[in-house]
Amino acid sequence: MTQSHPRISKAVIPAAGLGTRFLPATKATPKEMLPVVDKPAIQYVVEEAVSAGLDDVLMITGRNKRPLEDHFDRNYELESALQKKGDAERLAKVQESSDLATMHYVRQGDPRGLGHAVLCAAPHVGNEPFAVLLGDDLIDPRDPLLHRMIEVQEQYGGSVVALMEVAPEQIHLYGCAAVEETEDSDVVKVSGLVEKPDPADAPSNYAIIGRYVLDPHVFDILRQTEPGRGGEIQLTDALQQLAEDEKVGGPVHGVVFKGRRYDTGDRGDYLRAIVRLACEREDLGPDFRTWLRSYVTEEM
Repeated sequence: MTQSHPRISKAVIPAAGLGTRFLPATKATPKEMLPVVDKPAIQYVVEEAVSAGLDDVLMITGRNKRPLEDHFDRNYELESALQKKGDAERLAKVQESSDLATMHYVRQGDPRGLGHAVLCAAPHVGNEPFAVLLGDDLIDPRDPLLHRMIEVQEQYGGSVVALMEVAPEQIHLYGCAAVEETEDSDVVKVSGLVEKPDPADAPSNYAIIGRYVLDPHVFDILRQTEPGRGGEIQLTDALQQLAEDEKVGGPVHGVVFKGRRYDTGDRGDYLRAIVRLACEREDLGPDFRTWLRSYVTEEM
């Protein structure tokens, strides 16, 4: 039977990382602002939250992240210049990011891991379930993962994580979930989680990817969570406690995602994401695909 749970209205986007894998490009530019074709990666993430009905967005930032705030703010000088030129198309693109959502910002200060970043959202979120979207994972808008996760949370309560099957030799790169089947083919119940296990110790090949819908009880657990792997406060450790004791904050379920995901946190995957998205653009795709075929043929 479908249960009634509070409606989710807020999204939290941790964006305080240093982006060391993309140095020197990220020495003075936040990695979230690196362009994926002609939009910064972070805008895709905010657009995803808004398309799922979450237009109250809190971004967890850090030092040197001011460009994130500027991007989602108005730029009156630029808008005025485009208006004078009669460039309505580019004006609309500039205004789009500032009109997307109601944006809020808080600084993490001390980068102590994803769990600590989520905890920074507690005063803003309050006693409501909320979504967390990690900026390195871009989900194709044709595959509405977050919308499905919200549906599952509204049905079962508790928390919901996004899962994806990966090759066993890749599971050490992710948080990993032990799961039980449910009546829904794309939904599993999570009975345990472990952060970046050795392949031999992994309970499954279900990897946690960067989307969560969390019960607010997770804040109480995070406040008591000791630093784990890498000396950081791990969100996975807090979710493990929720999975072990449903009385604390409800069960933990997983939505198994089989759609299109673009990983921009790795340099190679970032380049592949740009190529894939550019190929699918109506304005860029035809010419770009022709050039790409020619280039590959010549190189082969």
